[in-house]
Amino acid sequence: MNLDLGKASKKQWQFLKDTHRHVAYGGARGGGKSWAVRAKAILLCCKHPGIKCIIIRRTYKELMNNHIDPLRKMLNGVAKYNGTDKMFKFPNGSTLAFGYCYTDADLGQYQGAEYDVIFFDEAGQLQERWIKEINVCVRGVNLFPKRSYYTLNPGGPSHAYFKRLFIDRQFKADENPDDYSFIQALVQDNDALMETQPEYLRELENLPPKLREAWLYGKWDVFSGQFFEDFRTEPDPDHGDIFVNKQLRKWTHVIEPFDIPRGWNIYRSYDWGYAKPFSCGWYAVDYDGVIYRILELYGCTETPNEGVKWTTERQFSEIKRIEDEHPWLKGKAITGVADPSIWDASKGESVADTAMRCGVVFTPGDNARLQGWMQCHYRLSFDDEGFPMFYVFSSCEQFIRTIPTLIYDERKVEDLDTDGEDHIADEWRYMCMSRPLTPNREVKKPTLPMSDPLNQLSKKVAKYGSY
Repeated sequence: MNLDLGKASKKQWQFLKDTHRHVAYGGARGGGKSWAVRAKAILLCCKHPGIKCIIIRRTYKELMNNHIDPLRKMLNGVAKYNGTDKMFKFPNGSTLAFGYCYTDADLGQYQGAEYDVIFFDEAGQLQERWIKEINVCVRGVNLFPKRSYYTLNPGGPSHAYFKRLFIDRQFKADENPDDYSFIQALVQDNDALMETQPEYLRELENLPPKLREAWLYGKWDVFSGQFFEDFRTEPDPDHGDIFVNKQLRKWTHVIEPFDIPRGWNIYRSYDWGYAKPFSCGWYAVDYDGVIYRILELYGCTETPNEGVKWTTERQFSEIKRIEDEHPWLKGKAITGVADPSIWDASKGESVADTAMRCGVVFTPGDNARLQGWMQCHYRLSFDDEGFPMFYVFSSCEQFIRTIPTLIYDERKVEDLDTDGEDHIADEWRYMCMSRPLTPNREVKKPTLPMSDPLNQLSKKVAKYGSY
């Protein structure tokens, strides 16, 4: 029987032929990693009778979407799939199983198991300890040379581990350098993807600078330093201080306040804190979808702030008062989003119920961290004319103070270091996730009213701008 696996790229062909004990493939997005794993697994199972292979990803849903469903089509009439055992059985006795590891508890399924070959697909998303424990299962009494294969992108919980082994090649005493091989594959190496989905390259090119360096060019040394390096409090010196009108400037995110037109939608985003700061931000969204952070309320529940102890009920009472009195908010329909954890009622009345009792209503925000930070970066990016999709009023001093101080997490390097003052960033993230952008959008020039001179705003800003 003939089995057509398709045509391998040069880099995929290198991966298919590699027989090192540990082989890593990829190093960037779109390099054709999933196909390479499936093809390699099929070829091994067909060529070597009786061997045991397994493909492991973080979740079973990822396995279904990326491997099991495609393989059921590819192996129709070649190998039988047992849905109970999550395993393909080949006529020669070889098997291809599937496993996942999302938490420590999932390690139990590998206790006592033996495999000749393990494929760790998107291995960077797994913990280093999990990978080491599962690798103990690569053993057996047959003569087949045992192997582990890893597909990788820069980033993820085990970024430092794989960088040490395959990029820096800094080995410990019990690690043999001759056992480790790395095949770098970029999106440009994936001929099939470039032919069928050329826009994917543009999406990678439109990423924020550090993610673009990592995911497009496969660079492993970029996740360090300032997390929001694309946030500008002043125009870039290369472009100059370019005013569109009295309020709006190009090539910066911080602008002077102006009266909000009645037709713009208003949002409220909230991150609760106990023994740490809480943050509430109000946002206006113009007709082009540009978000403006116009007001903020920030404080800590356990320490007084200008004589006020911000208990949970006190926070929402003040939020309600501001929305009843502030000329930008009074009488407006306000959409509220918040961290889903405030609906936890396991210890009594939930924070969301307290808010509702005070007349402040929220809906659960999307708490996906990496996707949320990407939306924040998309908002900060400038188009060719210097316009971003996010502005912050200069009166929102806490946002302007905290956002530039945030840094990358040394362990999960694509994420924000949560030891920093990240409460405003979290609340801003919920807001951006409520109005998601696609990365390769064309930014329109924001339309702002010219009717309200700055000298008429000074008293309003002083009273309402920042709390």
